[in-house]
This record gives sequence, C-alpha cells and structure tokens, in this order.
Amino acid sequence: MARKSTREEIVTAALDRFHAHGYHAAGVNDITQAAGVPKGSFYNHFDSKEALAIVALERYGAGLRLEDLADTSVPPLQRLRAHFEFLRDEVVGHGYHRGCLYGNFGTEIVDHRDAIRDAVRQSLDGWAGLIAKTLVEAQRTGTVRADVDPEVTAGFIVNAWEGTLIRARTDRSPAAFDAFFAMFDTLLAAA
Repeated sequence: MARKSTREEIVTAALDRFHAHGYHAAGVNDITQAAGVPKGSFYNHFDSKEALAIVALERYGAGLRLEDLADTSVPPLQRLRAHFEFLRDEVVGHGYHRGCLYGNFGTEIVDHRDAIRDAVRQSLDGWAGLIAKTLVEAQRTGTVRADVDPEVTAGFIVNAWEGTLIRARTDRSPAAFDAFFAMFDTLLAAA
C-alpha cells in the first residue's frame, strides 16, 4: 500500500491532535511528530496552524457522513435519527473524550481567530441546511408536523446536539443522549 503524501500525513495527524487535545494544546511540533514528518515540511504545505485547522475542519466534516442525510432510499426521519445515532456512537466509542470538532473549536478559539470562526460557522450552517432539507422531506411524507419550521428546527437540533455533547462528556454517561433522542422524537412527532 502506498504511503500517504506528507500533506495528508500532516492533515490526518492534525485532525487527531486537534480533536483529542484542542487547538491550543496541539502545536505544530506535536502534529509533525505524530505525522512522522520533519517540522520544516509543515510550512511547505501550510502557511500557518490556523490554515491547517481549517483543512482539519473540512476533513472532520467529511467524516460525519453528512451524505447519509440525502440518501432518499431511507425514510427522512429515520436517516436523520440514524445520523445522530452514528455521531453518538462515535463519542461513546472514544470513551466520551471527543466531542464535535465544530463545537470544540467553536468554544475554544472563535473569539481569537476570525478565519476559524468563519469556517466553524459555515460548517454548522451547512450541517443545519442538510438537516433542514431532510425535515422538509419528512414533512412531505407526513412524518414531521407541518407547523415545524425546518430551518429554525434544524438550527435548534444542531445547537441541542452540541449541548448534549458537552453534558455527555461531562457526565461520561449516555443519559444526555437518551434525553436528546427523547426530545428529538417529541419535537418531530407527526400530529
């Protein structure tokens, strides 16, 4: 099997380090050591740690299986719930030590890094947009109430999810996930 490019090694290591330790705790030296590449090679591929963080956010988003939200072979509400179940399973699988990189960066660095704030906002907006489209489909099939505003509700679901992650990680317990899914079912129940 061919070795990944140096750039790919750096991005993969950065995503892992940022997700496990946060932006500030993951230094360029730490990232390049984890990637197994010389520190000097970092600047051949990235202008700054901030530029790398934006690429890591994009890579993280690609791993969220957001494309599953558009899979019309699965009923819309079922695929929306399955999406959040997948995300829950990822957090539980990491022993509650990793939340959502969007949320992590959103709380750690958006007040200090405009480019990252913009990338986090775009990521959250894109995610909410896909959820809103899924809710519109669910309304057409009659599985979600017609009086639910898809865009407002999608934003609320993303916000509720991010809060759920904070609580689940704080408690190291699935209780917050149980509450999220109970409210998910209640909020989106058909009339």
